[in-house]
Amino acid sequence: MSSSDEAGTQAHGEEAASPRADFKDAIGWTALGVATLIASITMDRLESQDINPYTVPGLLPGLLGIALILLGAAMAVRSWRRGALRPKAHAADPMRAQQRRRVGLTIVLCTGYSVVLVGHGLPFWLASAIYVTASILLFQRLSLDEAERRLGLRAWAKALAIGVGVSLVISLVFEQVFLVRLP
Repeated sequence: MSSSDEAGTQAHGEEAASPRADFKDAIGWTALGVATLIASITMDRLESQDINPYTVPGLLPGLLGIALILLGAAMAVRSWRRGALRPKAHAADPMRAQQRRRVGLTIVLCTGYSVVLVGHGLPFWLASAIYVTASILLFQRLSLDEAERRLGLRAWAKALAIGVGVSLVISLVFEQVFLVRLP
């Protein structure tokens, strides 16, 4: 396999993201970092309550925003060097529709979880269990492997066990370790 073939193929036979797609993603990550940094800077510093400057709200989000900006910039430079701004040389690959369906499903699931499930009467662990279980089942349904697309009793039981287990672990860690009260 030549080095140009290796650059376009990952270890599992999947195509690597194109430099142009990486460049677009880099712009998105950098913009998210800038928005996070701006939001953290505008947060109340709680100076009137004599809060230690190292524990003020916004410090960790600000640092994460800076990290996103730096990593987004590094990704942009890498994709630019790989030819992201050169004219397209080939047609879109046939997997693009499948990728778009998966991204769209991810957006719908995340929006549904954050807007509909969390904070509207359901306990956090139950909302999270529903989200994780539904995510597993729906993405399995989009699988390219026909055997994996079949959702028998075993697939439902496995998804439910993972969903409940993950939600309980997350709830316990946040409430017992980080002392965060969840909705």
